[in-house]
Amino acid sequence: MFSDVGPLELATLAVLAVLLFGPDRLPEAIQNVTALIRKFREFSEDAKQQIRSELGPEFNDFEFEDLHPKAFIRKHVLDGDGLGLHEIRDALDPREELTEVVDAVRSTGDSPSERAATPVRVNLAKEPGVESAARAPIDYPDAT
Repeated sequence: MFSDVGPLELATLAVLAVLLFGPDRLPEAIQNVTALIRKFREFSEDAKQQIRSELGPEFNDFEFEDLHPKAFIRKHVLDGDGLGLHEIRDALDPREELTEVVDAVRSTGDSPSERAATPVRVNLAKEPGVESAARAPIDYPDAT
């Protein structure tokens, strides 16, 4: 219930309650607050039971907490019978496909000793006449 309230905050609330109500009326105030909380819980449980009875017998196991988006995802995606987190992670993992590609490339090429004996050299220098022939002519000077 108090998952977001730390010990320092609880101590501050206790000191504030003692200062506001005094040591004489504090037990009575605590009893009144707990009775109010109990009535709210009874009212909410009665409302839940009434909604379940009006929905019919197929919704007897329906939980209202499942309507929260985080609980819905946790129940149906991560923990449910559907596609779980591990299946999603395995489906998106490219390692198996990459190993197949690497094996296919290795099997189609020459043997490693032949490849090491004849190194492939690639000329990265631009040749002066090739670039102008590949480029299309510009019709007007405003073209960008």
